[in-house]
Amino acid sequence: MARTVPEEQAQTRFDRLRDRLRRLYYGESRAALRFQLSVTVLDLAIIGFFIISPVLAGQTAFLWIDYSVAAFLFVDITARALASNHMRRWLQQPTALVDIFILVTLLLPETLVNLGFLRILRLWTISRSGMLWRPLERAGYGEWRDTVHAVMNLVTFLFVVTGFIYTSFFRNGSGFDGYVDALYFTVAAMTTTGFGDIVLPGPWGKLTSIAAMIVGLSLFVRLAQALFRPAKVYFPCPECALQRHDPDAVFCKACGHKLKIPDEGE
Repeated sequence: MARTVPEEQAQTRFDRLRDRLRRLYYGESRAALRFQLSVTVLDLAIIGFFIISPVLAGQTAFLWIDYSVAAFLFVDITARALASNHMRRWLQQPTALVDIFILVTLLLPETLVNLGFLRILRLWTISRSGMLWRPLERAGYGEWRDTVHAVMNLVTFLFVVTGFIYTSFFRNGSGFDGYVDALYFTVAAMTTTGFGDIVLPGPWGKLTSIAAMIVGLSLFVRLAQALFRPAKVYFPCPECALQRHDPDAVFCKACGHKLKIPDEGE
């Protein structure tokens, strides 16, 4: 049966809407990049709310912020689904399923209060989004992708565990001090620092200890990488100026130019 003219017009408007959303979410024009950067900044602000939401739960303004974030996330999920080429396939992706789960916890904050700490997984879905990387790659920061992924994975794990510990053991009236205790326990366990008898007093003392643990562990990891990763020599390639090469390299791995690396043993 042939479609009527109003049905065809409605279908055309729907297709135009999907095409416009596709250009905004996946395009590389200046307007699209501004839109993607704005959404990413708003997402990061929401992540901040997710991190402190266990402390804010029960306060007067909490539900207003919670439902406002739910409205934004609903619009964002719907728009992403419409912008995708295959909506069913997009809805089966892990990042989409995580976002839908987060939306459910926002719509039922009192029923699913014990699962609220999982909202921080939104940070993981953002790190896998092209909306985060297209503006950065356009600005010349694409080589930081692996590093940012590692940092976001660490932060996501850190605050998921912190939220679980706070919800399970410190929730009743402990507020900010209890949340810092949960964060301190998480970092001490994660860095295998231990739980010694000597601790700095108060929440700010614990935050100082957390910073020292993370920085110290990072420095040890950096030292281990420097000691055990394959040795490189510094020899600028005459063609592409790549600085570091394998000691026995004959050709530059970046451009294929023949190298003449001096043999220090001779």
